[in-house]
Amino acid sequence: MRHPKAVLFAGEKPFPVLPAVDHYAGSEKLMRKALQLQNELGPIFDITCDCEDGAHAGAEREHAEMAAAVIMSDDNRFHRVGARVHDVTHPHWQQDMEILVGIAGNRLPFITLPKPCSAGDVQVQIEALREIERKFGIERRIPVHVLIETHGALREVWEIAALPGVESLDFGLMDFVSGHHGAIPGSAMKSPGQFEHPLVARAKCEISAAALACGAVPSHNVTTELKDIETIRNDAQRARREFGYLRMWSIHPNQIVPIVEAMRPDFSEVQAAAEILIAAQDKDWGPIQHDGKLHDRASYRYYWELLERAHVTGMTIQTEAKSRFFG
Repeated sequence: MRHPKAVLFAGEKPFPVLPAVDHYAGSEKLMRKALQLQNELGPIFDITCDCEDGAHAGAEREHAEMAAAVIMSDDNRFHRVGARVHDVTHPHWQQDMEILVGIAGNRLPFITLPKPCSAGDVQVQIEALREIERKFGIERRIPVHVLIETHGALREVWEIAALPGVESLDFGLMDFVSGHHGAIPGSAMKSPGQFEHPLVARAKCEISAAALACGAVPSHNVTTELKDIETIRNDAQRARREFGYLRMWSIHPNQIVPIVEAMRPDFSEVQAAAEILIAAQDKDWGPIQHDGKLHDRASYRYYWELLERAHVTGMTIQTEAKSRFFG
C-alpha cells in the first residue's frame, strides 16, 4: 500500500511539519532543563539555543560552543534542538554559524536568523550557511527560520518566504512594536492589544499568508504571560484560529503544554481523517465515500496534513492509522 507522502504530493515541495512550539533557552541551565522536559513529554516541542540574546558581549564564541555541545549531547534524543545566531550586522554571526555547523551540523534541525531588514540580508546569511556546510562536509541543507521584526523584513516578507531553504517565518512582536517609535502603544505587546491593533494584526496576517503560500510554517510570537495557563492557551488559540499560525514561541516551561494543546486539531476531525485516509489507501487513493460525502485527492491532502499535525502534537491516533502512516 502506497504511503500518502508518495502519492498526494508527487512533484510538489512538501509542506514542513514542525512541532507546535519553539521553546527558547538562553543559558546552559535552561537548555538542559528544556531537554529534560522534552525527554519527558516527547518531541512535541522544539528547543532553540539562543546564541543571540543569550550570549554575553565578549563571550560569543564560548556561548556558541556551549550550545553546540548541548545539541551534540546524549540528552538530545529527538534531534529537535536548533539555534539562533546573531543578526547580519553583528560581527560574530559567521563565527556562530562556523561553530554550530562545524560541531553539530549533522544534528541541527534549523538555524534561526534574526532582524533582517530585507530579503537580501537573509540571502547573504543563507549563502554563507551553504558555504560553511560545504566546508565541513555537511551534505544536508540545514533549514533556516527567519524572524520578521523590522519594517524592511515585513515589506519584503513574500520574497523572504520564497527563498530556498526557508522553513519558517517567525513574528518578532516586541522588536516590531519598538520599531514604530511609540506610534504603537505598549499595550499591543500583550493581549488583547496584540491581536486587535491594526498595524500589528496587519503584520501577523501578512507574515502568515506569505509563509503558507510559499510552503513555510508561520510561527507566532511569544505570550508575555508566564503563569496564567488559560491566558497562555487563549493567546495560542487566537493565533491559530484567527491568524493561521501553526507554531508559536515559548519562553517558559509553563507555556509549552497549553500552546501545544491550543494548536492541536479538533479530535473528531482527527478521527475522521484517520478513517478517510485508511479507506482511501485501501482504494489506492481513488475517490471514496465517507459519512455520505465524496472524497478525492484534494480532501486527502487536507486530511493527511491534519493527521500529521495531530501526530506531531502528541494526539492519540487510532492504532491502525498510526501503524499504517507513522509506523
